[in-house]
Amino acid sequence: MFICGWIGSAHGGKSDTENAADNAERGKNGAGEGKAAAPDGASSVRRGGGWKLAEEAACREDVSRICPKHSWNNNLAVLECLQDRKDETELAADCNHLLWNYKLNLTTDPKFESVAVEVCKTTISGIKECAAEERGKGYLVSCLVDHRTNISEYQCNQYITKMTSIVFSDYRLICGFMDKCKDDINKLHCGSVNTGEKDIHSQGEVIACLEKGLVSEAEEQPAITIKEDCKKSIMRVAELSSDDFHLDRHLYFACREDRERYCENTPAGEGKVYKCLFNHKFEESMSDKCKDALSTRQKLIAQDYKVSYSLAKACKPDLRKYRCNMDTAMPRAREAKLSYLLLCLEAAVHRGQTVSSECQGEMLDYRRMLMEDYSLSPEIVLHCRGEIDTHCSGLHHKGRTLHCLMRVSRDKGILEGHCQKALQTLIQETDPGADYRIDRALNEASLKVKCIIYFWCVCRILSCLMEHLYTDKMVEDCEHRLLELQYFISRDWKLDPILYKKCQNDASRICHTHGWNETSEFMPPGAVFSCLYRHAYRTEMQGRRLSRDCKTEVQRILHQRALDVKLDPELQQRCMTDLGKWCSEKTEAGQELECLQDHLDELVTSCRDVVGNLTELESETSGFGLILVCLVFQDIQIEALLIRACEPVIQSYCHEVADNQIDTGDLMECLVANKHQKEMNEKCTVGVTHFQLIQMKDFRFSYKFKMACKEDVLKLCPNIKKKVDVVICLSTTVRNDTLQEGKEQRVSMKCRKQLRVEELEMSEDIRLEPDLYESCWQDIKQHCQNVVFGNAQVIECLKEKKKQLTQHCHQKVFKLQETEMMDPELDFQLMRVCKQMIRRFCSETDAKNMLQCLKQNKNSELMDPKCKQMITKRQITQNTDYRLNPVLRKACKADIPKFCQGILSNAKDDNELEGQVISCLKLKYADQRLSPDCEGQISVILQESALDYRLDPQLQLQCNDEIPRLCAEEVAAQEQTGQVEECLKINLLKISHEGCKKEVLNILKESKADIFVDPVLHTACALDIKHQCAAIPPGRGRQMSCLMEALQDKRVRLQPECKKRLQDRIDMWSYAAKVAPAEGFSDLAGQVFTSPAKTYILSMLAMCVVLLFLMGLLCGRITKLAFVVLFKSSSNVHVHGS
Repeated sequence: MFICGWIGSAHGGKSDTENAADNAERGKNGAGEGKAAAPDGASSVRRGGGWKLAEEAACREDVSRICPKHSWNNNLAVLECLQDRKDETELAADCNHLLWNYKLNLTTDPKFESVAVEVCKTTISGIKECAAEERGKGYLVSCLVDHRTNISEYQCNQYITKMTSIVFSDYRLICGFMDKCKDDINKLHCGSVNTGEKDIHSQGEVIACLEKGLVSEAEEQPAITIKEDCKKSIMRVAELSSDDFHLDRHLYFACREDRERYCENTPAGEGKVYKCLFNHKFEESMSDKCKDALSTRQKLIAQDYKVSYSLAKACKPDLRKYRCNMDTAMPRAREAKLSYLLLCLEAAVHRGQTVSSECQGEMLDYRRMLMEDYSLSPEIVLHCRGEIDTHCSGLHHKGRTLHCLMRVSRDKGILEGHCQKALQTLIQETDPGADYRIDRALNEASLKVKCIIYFWCVCRILSCLMEHLYTDKMVEDCEHRLLELQYFISRDWKLDPILYKKCQNDASRICHTHGWNETSEFMPPGAVFSCLYRHAYRTEMQGRRLSRDCKTEVQRILHQRALDVKLDPELQQRCMTDLGKWCSEKTEAGQELECLQDHLDELVTSCRDVVGNLTELESETSGFGLILVCLVFQDIQIEALLIRACEPVIQSYCHEVADNQIDTGDLMECLVANKHQKEMNEKCTVGVTHFQLIQMKDFRFSYKFKMACKEDVLKLCPNIKKKVDVVICLSTTVRNDTLQEGKEQRVSMKCRKQLRVEELEMSEDIRLEPDLYESCWQDIKQHCQNVVFGNAQVIECLKEKKKQLTQHCHQKVFKLQETEMMDPELDFQLMRVCKQMIRRFCSETDAKNMLQCLKQNKNSELMDPKCKQMITKRQITQNTDYRLNPVLRKACKADIPKFCQGILSNAKDDNELEGQVISCLKLKYADQRLSPDCEGQISVILQESALDYRLDPQLQLQCNDEIPRLCAEEVAAQEQTGQVEECLKINLLKISHEGCKKEVLNILKESKADIFVDPVLHTACALDIKHQCAAIPPGRGRQMSCLMEALQDKRVRLQPECKKRLQDRIDMWSYAAKVAPAEGFSDLAGQVFTSPAKTYILSMLAMCVVLLFLMGLLCGRITKLAFVVLFKSSSNVHVHGS
């Protein structure tokens, strides 16, 4: 398009320009050559060199009223004064027409061009395009205008500048404009083109009307469209008026007062006044007509960046350098769009290429401008009109409408597809992820959130804000604005500048992505991140691994997405139904993802897959890259909220593994191990437990376990998915291989080590044992409803209430106890309560023998009372069933079926035998019929239970009523020195319950076999044993026999207490013999041989036998003598008879 003149505002004395203006009137009448005649009242234009516009009758009054006197001799100054008057000042119609003819004659006079040739001779010769223009048609001046930024000659620059105001005061003075836009002016009713209309020389309103029509066409689908030639003319006029706001006549008049208010000290030229007014557009005192004019100007800039003088000038070299307008296959209109320029140059910046600071500064201003006012984006106006009217009306200022649309899309998901796409496109164009200040709403809201540590790079502040999400440092308004923006940033990996910088090479190599502003239907932006995290944890053997920096950024993004499921596009899309079904009430931070993980098995397949993959990846991404007191903890698999909650315990116990930044899950293991330290708060405990519970759903969710045991699982436990089942499978394999001595272990060493870790972790919370938890759920509600989960407290409660449990739960608890007794390290409560005692007494003891070691040191003066109490509880449990005592079970392997088969035959699986087998073995111990190993273990049990009656389950069961009745004081003393048993022995005659009486008699019988089984007697006779029986080894009643012999030996003087206790024992045994006679010859023989007085008994028996023998001999002799006498008598009778 060609312009016949150019705008200016310079004043001064008469120059060549003014002479040309005078010459333009010589030889012409008021209407000019071929032009309409001057109206009545206007004098003929003088033909002399001294013609003055101020002296013309038609304008004399207006000039004297409006213009300062010093300007009257300068025609151009008078012209500028009159056409730049204030709105309320009107000119006479004759003066208006005179001014029109004057300007028209100026722009069409060949001498006007000849002056340009004279003044700009050097400039014209230096610009090839201008030198080639045809003379006499005004084209030369148009060319000079096009290249005005390259004019260095002062006089030429002044000449071009001075004459421009003449042209832009009336659209009809612009060469070709009238021809190209006449029809559109009429169609759009933009004003009259007929000469004689009021103020016809001030037709800036017509151009403004056409500009609004052009803008509206982009925002709507109107019935009337502007012709392409006219569109180009409109944009060209806007472009040529871009450096000085005076040239946009409509905007100049609309914003004149606002310019004085806000931009008084801003000089005209280079678009500075425009930018100043743009920056104050949303001020409350800004006039509505100025806001409207500024918005129209901004919308034109959005359609063609060259309408912004400063942007076009600052970025021209960079546009040429990066070929941002050299695509011949692309429509020119698209190349000119501001969005295309921004995307092209932003792509260069993201590639690490250099874009001038001036250009980047201009880009920043216009990116912020687009984010502040949604109406500058025609696609949003066109596609989001309904949503704006329904949800976001009245929120136009400072980017609030855009954030409202973002919130509607994020919270309700009801945006129409085109509107959502338009928003996503705008976010890419403005790229607020690279500089949070672009988003004015977020910028203002974030001022109270301190992220000073990142101020060296504004691109880091958005990430810093995300790290402070849901913390006390975050303010509510900033939280909302941040999540609204992040919702869209998360849907295109390129919009996170740090991620793109670190991963662009990996994305290109692995995911086959293109440039920053290029997309591919085969790899859309939302799929690139999925591709990256699928390759984040590949092994070297698998290949195609991410670089370390990229992997760190992937972890950071996962950490952010864990805060809110809406920040994970794939998850939100696939799980919309399940979120509504299962998690509608989970509205707090991070709860939705936890809810989906809790209901993993109930989710639809597509949702379950993505939640499973994310959870598995969470376990691998040890860290998510967080900031805690300027320290980056990258080695953990949990959400940001959990990390913040666990900060104290991390600082106190896990800082070393946190500092290592090794992605192997060590920090989580550390948190689990220190789960019950005083620094561990409730939030951290709940979070760590939740993480453990989620891991139980699939062994792959535990990264360290998966990596250590993956091959073993495939080989030994195929088709098993749940972690607890995998652990049981592998543990069973390890146990079986261990029991079969000499057999090689099938589970690898690294897996066995990690398996141990998993077993220990599972012992801490019943919920980590799903089978046990489900079996005992009703029992927990009934018996342990006030017990807090964790710390194995619920498990301990079930153990204590075992007799009241349902059959199924009882069996599960028994199996658990059996496992714990075989491996005491799995007994969480025991290991926790006795932690210090284990260090003191059992630091070198194997884990399998830990309880045995503690039992041996139970009565040490240094033993902690709480630990001692816990050991006693475990002893009581062990004595209820031989299967809960692995040492006894092994030692008595042959004795149990030999002597107690009747009990075993009547036993039920997984139910305690209430000490029946052990009682059976005790009786055989008294009979001295056990194998040495078994006898040794029973001896230990007898000694322990003699000190504490609670360790004898049969005694407790049978004497449940007698003990409180007869021995209440001894029970209350809780001295565990055998006083309760002694009380029962003393009160044997008062016991009415036959079962209890029998148990006490058994105790008496057992005490004959070993004095250690009778702690009261042993204490009373300790000195006598030392002096009288030192050489006698304990066991098999030997020391008891020694004391009995000493008691009968009148030469030996025993301690009075010992003597008394021994006499009492003899009386008790005598009574026991009366009330409990031998059941058979073998029982009688056993009693005799086990009796401490067996020598006496055997001696008496021998004397009886000898006496009987002698009596038999004597009786035999008498019988024989009588027979002889009788025989002889018979013979004599016979003789005499003869």
